[in-house]
Amino acid sequence: MRNLLKSFVYAFRGITYCIAHERNMRIHLCFTAYMFGFLFVHDFFEVSRTQLALLFAVSGLVMALEAVNTAVEKVVDLATKEINSLAKISKDAAAGAVLIAAIGSVAVGISILYQPEAFVKMFEYYKENIPVLIGFIISFIASVIFVFAGPYGIKNFFVKHVK
Repeated sequence: MRNLLKSFVYAFRGITYCIAHERNMRIHLCFTAYMFGFLFVHDFFEVSRTQLALLFAVSGLVMALEAVNTAVEKVVDLATKEINSLAKISKDAAAGAVLIAAIGSVAVGISILYQPEAFVKMFEYYKENIPVLIGFIISFIASVIFVFAGPYGIKNFFVKHVK
C-alpha cells in the first residue's frame, strides 16, 4: 500500500513539474479549465453525458501526451548534449504527437460546442452582468500571465516587488 501511495506522489510531482516548467502544458490546462468552467458554471451549452465524456477524454489525452513529450525531451537531453539528428527527430516526433492530439481535441470541441445559440446566450449574459464580465476579463489576464510567466516567474515578481 505504501508503494502505491508513493507512486501517486511521484505522478503528482511529474504533473506539477510539467505545469511549472512547460508553457504548453499551462496553455492546455487554461483552455481546459475555461471550457469546463463554461460547461459546468453556466448553462449555455447543451452537452450529453457521452459528449462530456469525450471532452474529458480528449482533454486528458492532450495533457498526458504533453507530459510524455516533456519526458522524452528530458531523456534525450540526458542522453546527449551535442546536436544529434536522431535526438532532434525524437523530440520533434513527441511534440508532433501532442500537436496531432491537440488538433483532434479542438475538432472534437468544435463539433460538440459549435452551438451559435449558446454563444448568443453567453453574450447576452455578460452584457447584462458587467461585474461577472469584469471577473472573467481579470481571470483571463491572470491566465495569460500564468501561461507566459509560469508559477516561478510570478513568484519571482512578488519576491522582488512585494515586501
